[in-house]
Amino acid sequence: MSDYINVTEIFGCDVFNDSVMQERLPKKVYKELKKTIEEGKELSMEIADVVAHEMKEWAIEKGATHYSHWFQPLTGVTAEKHDAFITAPMENGKVLMSFSGKELIKGEPDASSFPSGGLRATFEARGYTTWDCTSPAFVRHDAAGGTLCIPTAFCSYTGEALDQKTPLLRSMEAVNTQALRLIRLFGNTTSKRVTPSVGAEQEYFLIDKEKWLQRKDLIYTGRTLFGAMPPKGQEMDDHYLGTIRQRVSAYMREVNEECWKLGVSAKTQHNEVAPAQHELAPIYAPVNIAADHNQIMMRILKKVASRHGMRCLLHEKPFAGLNGSGKHNNWSLTTDDGINLLDPGKTPHENIQFLLVLTCILKAVDTHADLLRESAADVGNDHRLGGNEAPPAIISVFLGEQLEDVLEQLISTGTATHSKKGSMLETGVKTLPDFMKDATDRNRTSPFAFTGNKFEFRMVGARDSISSCNVVLNTIAAQAFKEACDRLEAAPDFDMAVHDLIKEYATEHQRIVFNGNGYAPEWEAEAKRRGLPNLPSMVDAIPALTTEKAVELFESFHVFTRAELESRAEIQYEIYGKAVNIEAKTMIDIATKQIIPAVIRYTTVLADSINTVRAVGNVDVSVQLDLLNQCSVLLKETDEAMNRLSEVTGRILNVPEGRERAVYCRETVVKAMEALRRPVDELEMLVDKEMWPMPSYGDLIFEV
Repeated sequence: MSDYINVTEIFGCDVFNDSVMQERLPKKVYKELKKTIEEGKELSMEIADVVAHEMKEWAIEKGATHYSHWFQPLTGVTAEKHDAFITAPMENGKVLMSFSGKELIKGEPDASSFPSGGLRATFEARGYTTWDCTSPAFVRHDAAGGTLCIPTAFCSYTGEALDQKTPLLRSMEAVNTQALRLIRLFGNTTSKRVTPSVGAEQEYFLIDKEKWLQRKDLIYTGRTLFGAMPPKGQEMDDHYLGTIRQRVSAYMREVNEECWKLGVSAKTQHNEVAPAQHELAPIYAPVNIAADHNQIMMRILKKVASRHGMRCLLHEKPFAGLNGSGKHNNWSLTTDDGINLLDPGKTPHENIQFLLVLTCILKAVDTHADLLRESAADVGNDHRLGGNEAPPAIISVFLGEQLEDVLEQLISTGTATHSKKGSMLETGVKTLPDFMKDATDRNRTSPFAFTGNKFEFRMVGARDSISSCNVVLNTIAAQAFKEACDRLEAAPDFDMAVHDLIKEYATEHQRIVFNGNGYAPEWEAEAKRRGLPNLPSMVDAIPALTTEKAVELFESFHVFTRAELESRAEIQYEIYGKAVNIEAKTMIDIATKQIIPAVIRYTTVLADSINTVRAVGNVDVSVQLDLLNQCSVLLKETDEAMNRLSEVTGRILNVPEGRERAVYCRETVVKAMEALRRPVDELEMLVDKEMWPMPSYGDLIFEV
C-alpha cells in the first residue's frame, strides 16, 4: 500500500465501468450495451462476444488469470466458481486466452448444494447464472492473483430465483413502472426511469486475531456465547465518534483504498457506540449496485482485518450487554434526470406530488408491516432488536414535526396551509455563527424514519444482504403507487381526486406514524392498541412471507411466485434451526472441555490452599471457604444446565424440519442455552483470571 493515495486516480481503477467501456468498445457496441443497461433491450450474442473479448483483454491487463460468475445465493454470502481464460493447448503446446459472449452471459454452477427450500431435489443439480450488465464487472486481487468477477443472477433449471439479485431486479422494474405512471400524472414527460437509490451504513467490530483464536464461540458462531461484562463498557459514551486508534486508522485507510479501487464510494468512517465498534458508510447508488457494493465491502472489511492481525465481526450481537451492529438502509426514489421523489422541498404542504408519494409509502408500510419486519429477520438480529441500541421489533414510521403537522392539517381540515420552518440556532457564543436548524429533529429509535429526503430503515442486521428489505420496499411502494394511479387515471377531476386521496391515505394509515421514544415500554402497549404487529423473533416473522396478502402482492408484480415464497420461508426456518443447533453444540463443547475443567482446577487449588492455611494453625479461612462454596454451587448449576442443554439439543433432529423445528429451537433450546450461560458468567467473575480458559470481554474490546 502506497504512502500517498490519489483517490481520483485509483477510484474505480479495477472496475469495467462506463468510462472503460466507452474507451474500449466500438461505438456501435457501446451504444447497444447502454440500451440494454438503461432500457432493458435484449443483448445479441454478436454484441456479447465483442464485450466479452474487451472485458477479458482489460482484465488480463489488470493481472487477471481467471473469471468468475459472482452471485448471491440464499446462504447470506456470495459464491463464485473460477475458470481460467486459457483454452485447450494447441499442437505447438501453446495456449490461447479466450472468453466468449456465451461464457459472459451464462454460467452453470451446481445448484444442488445451495439452499432451495424444496424447489429442487438434491439429485437435480443444474442451475444457471446470468450476467447482470447493470452492475459492472470488476477485477479482485487477492492471494489467488487477479479474478474477473462478473455480477450475475442465479436461478434453477426450472426458472425459480435461488438468489438475492433476481427478485431485487424484478422489484426495481415494478417500482419503476408504477412510479413513472405517478409522475406522468403530474406532467413529467421527460424522466425515463425511476430507480430506488440506497446508501447502506455498515457497522462492525474489530478484535485482536490472537484473542479471537482463543474463543471457540466466536470462531464457530460469530458471537460470544459466554462472557461477563467488564467493569467499564460503553456507559461513558467516550468511544462514540472518539479519536480512532492508530491500529484501526491504518486498517480503515487500507479498507478505503480497496473499496475505492472497486468503485465502492466509501465516505464516512467513525467509532460507534460500543468499544471496538466502528462504522463505514458509502454514498448512494442504485439499489442493485448498492447491494453488490455492500457485499464487496463486507468481504474487504474481513480480508483487510486479517492483514492487520485483527478479525472483523459482522454478527448483529457479538457481545451481550453491548450495542449490536446494524446496517441502516437509506432508501429513496430518484429519476434518471435527478429528481428525488422524496424531496419535500421548502414548502411540503404545497408539494402535492411529494405528499402523494409520502402517503402512498405510509399506506405501503402500514399494510405490509409484517413483511418489512420479516425482511430484517435474522438469528443474530433476535438478540439486537428491541434493545436500547436498535429499533424495536414493531414497525412504525417517524416523520418529524414538520411533516406530522402537515398530515394533521390534512386530516383535520382537509387542507394543509403551512409548513413549520426551522428556527435560528443561537449558540450564545459571539465567535460562533448562528445558523438555521432543520425543521425537525431525528429519532434514532424509529425503525423507519424520514430523514430529509429519504427513509432510513434501521432494522437490517450487520451481516445481512440489503437485497431482502429493498425487494419489500420496492414492491410495496409499487403496489401503493399502482392503486393510487388506477384511481387517479380514472378520475374526472384530477386535482380534486389527488387531494381526496392524500387525505384518505393520511387518515387511514395515521396509526403507523409514531414520533416518540420507541424504546419506552409504553410504546409496546400503545402499538398493540393501534393494532400494529409485534413480531419479536425471526420465527414469529417468517410466516409473513406466505400469507395470501404477501403471495398476491409479489405475484401481481412478478417478483416472487408462491413456490419461491414458500421455499424462502422453509430456508429461513432451516437457517434458524441450524444456527441454534450450532450455537448449542458450541456451548456444550466449551463448557465440557474448557469451563468445567478450569473451575475444577481452581476449586482444587482453593481447597488445597485452605488445607495448607489451616495446617499453619488457628487461622480464619472463612473468605476462602465462602469463595469455594460459591464456585462449587455455580459449578453444580453449570453441570446441570449443560446436561439439560445436551438433552434438548440431542432431540433437535428428531423434531420435524421446518417451522416445528425452528419453534422447538427457540422455545426449548435457546432457553436452555440462556440457563447455561448464567452460572458460567458468574463463575468468570470469581475464578482466577489466569485460570479462566478464554479472553474476557475486557480483553477483546479494549485491547485492539
